[in-house]
Amino acid sequence: MRVLLLGAAGYLGRFIAERLLADPAVHLTALGRGDDADVRFDLATGSPGALTRFLDAVHPGVVVNCAGAIRGTATELTRHNTIATATLCESLRRSACGARLVHVGCASEYGPSPRGSSLAEDTAPRPGGPYGLSKLAATELVTGSGLDAIVLRVFSPTGPGTPAGSPLGRLADSMRRALQHGETELRLTGLGVQRDFVDVRDVARAVHAATLSAARGVVNIGSGQAVRLRDAATTLARVSGFTGLLHEVDVPHGPHAGHPGHIGHSGHDIRAGAVPGPRAADRSPQGAGPERPVDAPPVPPYPDGCGPWQQADVRAARDRLGWRSRINLEESLADIWMEAACRL
Repeated sequence: MRVLLLGAAGYLGRFIAERLLADPAVHLTALGRGDDADVRFDLATGSPGALTRFLDAVHPGVVVNCAGAIRGTATELTRHNTIATATLCESLRRSACGARLVHVGCASEYGPSPRGSSLAEDTAPRPGGPYGLSKLAATELVTGSGLDAIVLRVFSPTGPGTPAGSPLGRLADSMRRALQHGETELRLTGLGVQRDFVDVRDVARAVHAATLSAARGVVNIGSGQAVRLRDAATTLARVSGFTGLLHEVDVPHGPHAGHPGHIGHSGHDIRAGAVPGPRAADRSPQGAGPERPVDAPPVPPYPDGCGPWQQADVRAARDRLGWRSRINLEESLADIWMEAACRL
């Protein structure tokens, strides 16, 4: 099977490429903007005609699209996520290759959801920011294209290679700096947020399964279990050997929430290595910490536009793709820490 992979140099793309290359039946060609791509082509600026000619020449059986941008202005996000997908869909419609399209979407397309709920694929999406809007528009283009296509709506990917700017990446880097400088306290924000974390290697398995499946439409890819970032921080501290205090600084969600540097006046102390739970996570501050605790960089409470809670309903992935997540969060966190520790 000849597979054309778009976005192979990205965080998800690297693991998807590795998974596909492990299948002896797959002949993989990578198309992208970088020098490491087999073929250089920019979906955001290239013409559908040029891409159609390439598709007719290569004649892939499957096209996997994980190209795009996760940050930038609304204009940049629209160009790299929405217009690029429109170019791909139009090229596939024009081409005689008849390739199946596996498009990698994002849970930010859903936007905020009620605490305790599980998001099913038929949930009405209400993105909370320009990134989610650009990805939702791309999904609508794919599902309305008439192509043999599936969208994998990936929740919060984590594990090896996790970007330093992600919540878990920032946590690991903060603990690395604390250990490096002998600090015994970390001041952190946003630990009350709950997300459905899924290991990037499990995401790659889902993409591989989708290339072999006849399933169409949208399918959620997640663990099916929301985890509080506070509990992930406690687990990461145990994995890293950080035994100091995690001081949780509250960030209010009023009119000033999300402004750079805006910090609340109350918080919680969590003794690293403690078992997560109401007593350990929610008790009042105990005593004074060191004079200069290491602070994690202040960030908006919900930079992904998804509110305080997000959890996937993953029954469709099980029933339609025969897929479920295998790698638990503690293993993912151990791999994140291993990479952070290499920078000590």
